[in-house]
Amino acid sequence: MSQTNSATHPTGKEQKQRKALYQLLGKLPDRNRPIAVKVISREETDEIIIEKLLLDLNGLELVPAYFTKPKTATDKIPVVLFNHSHFGQYQVGKNEFVKGRKEMQSPPYAVALARAGYAGLCIDSWGFGERSGRPEIDIFKEMLWKGQAMWGMMVYDHLRALDYLHTRPDIDTKRIATMGMSMGSTMAWWLAALDERIKVTVDLNCLTDFQTLLAEKGLDRHGIYYYVPDLLNHFTTSDINALIVPRPHFGLAGSQDPLTPLKGLEIIDANLKKAYAAKGAPEAWQLKIYNVGHLETPEMRQDIMAFLKKWL
Repeated sequence: MSQTNSATHPTGKEQKQRKALYQLLGKLPDRNRPIAVKVISREETDEIIIEKLLLDLNGLELVPAYFTKPKTATDKIPVVLFNHSHFGQYQVGKNEFVKGRKEMQSPPYAVALARAGYAGLCIDSWGFGERSGRPEIDIFKEMLWKGQAMWGMMVYDHLRALDYLHTRPDIDTKRIATMGMSMGSTMAWWLAALDERIKVTVDLNCLTDFQTLLAEKGLDRHGIYYYVPDLLNHFTTSDINALIVPRPHFGLAGSQDPLTPLKGLEIIDANLKKAYAAKGAPEAWQLKIYNVGHLETPEMRQDIMAFLKKWL
């Protein structure tokens, strides 16, 4: 595991920014409410252990999850909090993690991570997987009426999933990464910005500059869940991602992906290069653009696993 040269102790300004960002997420449940967990099933293969869990994270709706780890693991091991994607496929949810999907490479990340010596956790977000009984738009509208932002409620659940990982005796809590594709990519950089317990961040195909998306009239490219009231009056995409500095962060994007306009990627890259250099950790930020659309290629998978191996 590599380390950055710069200390990661937050400044008062950074702490205030994190608090302000969190407050934009609407009326959220108590951040410190007790978490309960029920193990629904436990499956073993030749190389992986898969636990299906039911987590009480928010006090409103139980959250199904998969926790995985290498079958050979004995000591505390590093873990990746994996955030599933959207693709308008509401039934998939956390199954993406253990079963994969056509837009991503094989094997599924649960297996790939286990083979590399990592544990993994993936929850069903609001409206997905076993929580997909109601349409996304209905959830969004009801939450809006209640002063909640759907994205805020999603982020809250994932932060509580991070809290849950800290209760497990088999996890090395000093070696936690987060990653995801598409909606899961956005979740990864939001989580890392808000919580310094995440040491490594990988975002695949959704590092979108908000202002560029507006300028290109591309608001319909992202789902309704994505939009947070009042956000642009306080933060740019670069501002949020700067809260991850100097922790290692790898962004991957497709040059033909309409969800991440190239002009916006250039803006974010320039800003984060300056921010990481200022903290003495220029090597900890990497943006790589591939000649593809909104999908994961074999090269992307190889680069992601190499980044995790280097930094986690």
